Amino acid sequence: MKPQLDLTKTYAIVLEGGGAKGSYEIGVWKALEEMGVKYNAVAGTSVGALNGALMAMRDLDSAIEAWSNIRLDKVIDYEEDEEENLKKIVSGDIELGDISDVIRQAFGVIRDRGLDVAPLRAWVHEVVDSARIKSSDVRLFIETVSITDRKGLEVCVNDLEEEEIYDMLLASAYHPAFRLEKLGGKLYTDGGFIDNLPIGALVDNGYKDIIAVRLPGGMGRERKIQIPEDVNVWYIESEADLGGVLNFVPEQARRDMAIGYYDAWRDLCGLYGKQYYIERSMSEREAFAQIVERYWRKTPDVSLRELCEEELPRLAKGLEVEGDYYELFIAMLEVAAEERGLEKMRFYTDTEFLSLIRETQPLKKEEEKAPDGESAPTETDAAAEAAEESAPESEPERIEVLSSCE
Repeated sequence: MKPQLDLTKTYAIVLEGGGAKGSYEIGVWKALEEMGVKYNAVAGTSVGALNGALMAMRDLDSAIEAWSNIRLDKVIDYEEDEEENLKKIVSGDIELGDISDVIRQAFGVIRDRGLDVAPLRAWVHEVVDSARIKSSDVRLFIETVSITDRKGLEVCVNDLEEEEIYDMLLASAYHPAFRLEKLGGKLYTDGGFIDNLPIGALVDNGYKDIIAVRLPGGMGRERKIQIPEDVNVWYIESEADLGGVLNFVPEQARRDMAIGYYDAWRDLCGLYGKQYYIERSMSEREAFAQIVERYWRKTPDVSLRELCEEELPRLAKGLEVEGDYYELFIAMLEVAAEERGLEKMRFYTDTEFLSLIRETQPLKKEEEKAPDGESAPTETDAAAEAAEESAPESEPERIEVLSSCE
């Protein structure tokens, strides 16, 4: 697989804030290293600032080790019976019936004393080497808000004194629920209040080629900027559930790192799929022929016009596909692959993916029943059937005629 971006250029990296989801960014970094992407600047907010410090140190192995062993008690100090409700209140994942008790306990902790971040301070000192950042060839920019001065700040970390570096990294990640304590003589809060994805910090400092790493469900503010015509921004983002912002557990961190790794390859190499990672070898005509062959077997009386104008648009809408017939075919294959439990964290070619689907039986599951007792058909059912029954070879004359629907 070959990255679509120019590997002769040097890039600047933007890392979004998002708490425990930040392990995703380490997976992206690993992929960038394997691709041979060069970088000389990083801008980050909150956990993105902490990960940016690790990138400035150019110590990927230590970053992977640190995140692989992360736990909530390395971030905040809490009583054992408070953990579950604290995670719920910060992530917003509260069941309606539990909302009263959860809010009462969690906000009681925050009101009475705030969350003690002494463990986070210790963790930052453990994993970050301020001397290496000061001497690094990577410029590190972070966002925070000075409560004392009542203004947002963009800070170039390399220019700070070594001990000040630790304070400002904490300042960028200082969630409002944390116990309010002075850092370097001033009060700060999370940089997400001014810019959770600080692309502007890099644009303002003259960087032209930028890779921005997004975290889903970000709760911060994103500063709106006009991207100049001579600035190119590549985005890496996920549609996967990366867990809650306080879900600091090793298993989740390792999973999110894996997703970040594969998402980076997908977004920078033009792979297909939303949940799987598929390298393209088939043409749109070949994919279209595979789709149509299934419909001819199942519904031989369907006309080409009905197929192209009614059946396939309905299927595309159900699968939320806005692209061409190849993208529709991949979406259909993904439904079938998920029903068969195919491994998601690996690369496939489209032909290999199709072959594995044909060779693998669907996992047993309870069918959803319609009111009359019959199984209720859905667009995804149709997609799975179409993928399963697509013919490996089609009659050349028939493919040529059907391609007129494209």
